[in-house]
Amino acid sequence: MTEKQRSPWLTRNLIAISWVSLLQDAASEMLYPIMPIFLTTVLAAPAAVVGAIEGFAEGSMAITKLSSAWLNRWLPRKVMVFLGYAGASLGKLIIALAGVWPIVLVGRVVDRLGKGMRSSARDAILVQGVDKNHRGRVIGFHRTADTTGAVIGPILALLLLSAFNGNIRDVLWIAVIPAVLSTVAVLFIKDQDPATKRMPKLTRAETTPMNTQKLSPTVTRLIWVLAFFALANFPDALLILHLSQDGFGITEVIGMYLIFNIAYAALNFPFGMLADRLKPQHVYALGLLCFAIAYAGLALTHDRTISVILIVIYGGFSAANDVVGKSWVSKLAADHQQLTVQSRLQGLSGFGILFAGIWAGMAWGLGSGSGVVPLLISGCFGLVAAVVLWFLKLA
Repeated sequence: MTEKQRSPWLTRNLIAISWVSLLQDAASEMLYPIMPIFLTTVLAAPAAVVGAIEGFAEGSMAITKLSSAWLNRWLPRKVMVFLGYAGASLGKLIIALAGVWPIVLVGRVVDRLGKGMRSSARDAILVQGVDKNHRGRVIGFHRTADTTGAVIGPILALLLLSAFNGNIRDVLWIAVIPAVLSTVAVLFIKDQDPATKRMPKLTRAETTPMNTQKLSPTVTRLIWVLAFFALANFPDALLILHLSQDGFGITEVIGMYLIFNIAYAALNFPFGMLADRLKPQHVYALGLLCFAIAYAGLALTHDRTISVILIVIYGGFSAANDVVGKSWVSKLAADHQQLTVQSRLQGLSGFGILFAGIWAGMAWGLGSGSGVVPLLISGCFGLVAAVVLWFLKLA
């Protein structure tokens, strides 16, 4: 298909970045389901270490995301993307080499630092030159490719574990291959604004909407509202833990994780299209309703069929949270502020998820245990948030 035959939003960068993300996510998701097993069985780490490693990793990623606009004063966006994917590949190599759990901590932090550096810069390049009315489709298409990698990764992990008689370290080594290919594929990305020089300090008279990175009050308010919602969205690892404690076996848990990623991948583009055609706040509110149903439902049911349905519904929230949130702020910010707006949204939301993981972890054993209380709290919060957002006037 030539460039003239493609839809105006289906740019060369969108195709290139989608392949980059698919390869990297396939590598990451080969590791994710087996990482706790590797730490606790191969490296003999206590269960508390698993949570601590994820906490440090998520915190480091949030800090780097929040700092990415500042880093762009010295580093071009494409360089940030390349270093980010290279860092993620290096992190996976460190994990494959690890003989003790502190080395896994180092590898995981390096991996997440790379993700934090690349994410906002990549999303800014994604929407450059794309009409604002099509940005939901652009981000939805990219997230579909990214999440397709998240489907491929666990499947490969299961196949490789079977082929290597359960040898986890062999799987870790093979995961490095798509990660490195992903880094090489970054070279096919073209940035129309490759060099961002440090802007001179401007006087108030010289400052205009076209030369300042200061976001409008509307955009700033929206970012804080979306980040506030993240305080109830604790890490998916805790949902996996809940399913495990609720009687699902290891293979079944990985199967549920695959179902979630399939639903997430399938719903990304439709939610992006809805965000282009309807009010983004209504589409995001629909996602929050999915969140409330999934969390509260998982807290109240022990039925496996219902749990599968709820995991699919949760995929709807993940699509809305990722695609609609990013495209919404992208449409409201000026073209030269795309990196700034994405870094603040993703960084602050990352801190929200980190704090959600802390409070949910502390409340995990309350009541009947297995996370029922925090799931109910978050479910109720999501329902209230959906109603409030539907009627909230952010402008």
